Amino acid sequence: MSASETLYRRARTRPGKVPISTKIFQAIGAMPEALKNFAFNTFILLYYNQILGLDAFKASMATGAALIIDAAMDPLLGSYSDGLKTRYGRRHPMMYLSALPIGIGLFLVFSPPAGLGEVALLGWLFATVVLTHVSMSLFVVPWTALYAEFSEDYAERTTIVTWRYAVGLLGMLVFTVCAWKIVFASTPAFRVGQLNPHAYGRFATVVALTATASVLMTTHLTLREVPFLLQPVKATPRFSVRQVWRDVASTFVNRDFLVLFLGALTTAAITGTLDGLNIYMSTYFWGLTSEQLVWYSLTGLGAVAAFLTLGLVERVFDKKPLLLGTFALLVIDGMGVTGLRLLHLMPPNGSTSLLVILVVNETARTYLGVVLGIMFASMLADTLDVQELVTGKRQEGVFAAALSFSGKATAGLGGMIAGFLLQHVIHWPAHADPRTVDPHAVVRMGLSAGVLAPVLLIVPLILGAQYRITRAGHRITRQALDRRRGAATDPAEDGQDLDIEMALLTPGGPAHP
Repeated sequence: MSASETLYRRARTRPGKVPISTKIFQAIGAMPEALKNFAFNTFILLYYNQILGLDAFKASMATGAALIIDAAMDPLLGSYSDGLKTRYGRRHPMMYLSALPIGIGLFLVFSPPAGLGEVALLGWLFATVVLTHVSMSLFVVPWTALYAEFSEDYAERTTIVTWRYAVGLLGMLVFTVCAWKIVFASTPAFRVGQLNPHAYGRFATVVALTATASVLMTTHLTLREVPFLLQPVKATPRFSVRQVWRDVASTFVNRDFLVLFLGALTTAAITGTLDGLNIYMSTYFWGLTSEQLVWYSLTGLGAVAAFLTLGLVERVFDKKPLLLGTFALLVIDGMGVTGLRLLHLMPPNGSTSLLVILVVNETARTYLGVVLGIMFASMLADTLDVQELVTGKRQEGVFAAALSFSGKATAGLGGMIAGFLLQHVIHWPAHADPRTVDPHAVVRMGLSAGVLAPVLLIVPLILGAQYRITRAGHRITRQALDRRRGAATDPAEDGQDLDIEMALLTPGGPAHP
């Protein structure tokens, strides 16, 4: 535990708080990955399995392997971004470079050449998913690192993340409504629009153009903030793969980051499985058409409620209790509605009352999910300050990459599990018709996606209980960092910093009462 190895300063000091316009401009960057997640989590397995006829397990193996390969790139990108020193800052050059390949990758995933055999189609799926994921990482890793640099205030970081969620969800609300109402609209030949093979060509074009435009907008509009961002004062060491893995290893010395990392790891594996099964659940278990799925856009009201109430709630509760409370409610709810259907205590498929119950339930889940996500991101930013105090390094990129690595690697595993369940446990056929599908297979799907997988979320809930940073502890950390930056050459000040570091990391100390 030493003094700063590299000193970071801002070229200009911001007068007052981060402008709302900056928060909105940065929040636009939530759109590209949200679009990719919507496209991949909702449609990719359904498209390649039900439309193109690929074995579900083989398709999920291809996408899972691509995701794991991409995950290995994240630490390299994060470390490179942390050490980058240009007139455009540490983050923006990589964000600009990502725009075009993101669009190309998204388009190609849903536009395979006609007449490919199984092996060639699996190869196409693997290659285009790798291209999309790596390009998205080139954008997301530096973009995620930005929000922790915008402000060092404990509460303002939460508002920055809140704007990210607000703008991202609003944009996705508009996009998903258009997707279900226009792109995947029902036709006389395809009453269930998501099973219409002709809709996917249109979807490929729309999602690719929207994602590319979002990347360029957020990057260009936040370029003005570069003078207010932390930059290394001295020249940074040359980039090396060995140093990357040293940087990644150094993050695990930070106990609170390790707690969040392991929680994200297990959550991603479970939710990756659920994501792969969700569209099957909507289409076959609940019997929802594209017109009915449009009503899910109303679940955005849950997000609006979260944005309006979070400031008040956070003044009453600290971040950790909020995260644990919302997580616990999500675990319980995750099993509730599906369990009631399996017990024959829900209205029949196709009824208005069932749709109302599902939409209201999903609205409540959206509220809880937004609060949970904002708390997680804000807590992550707080661990970065402890990391700088202990190691002397600003490692927003490495931290973002480590979490992204865990999420992608285990989400890839989750996708493989979803494909395995579909093919070998649920025994789901290709080209299944919702009107004639085996009811026993539908029950097996409900048990897998609605009961067994959600109960496993208890594991990350237990991990989250080990997080220790509090509001008071963060205030002490910030005071120590401010003293260090203001008097970096004063040995006496540096010695005082070391005393504070030791106090913060000692169980029962001020950061961990």
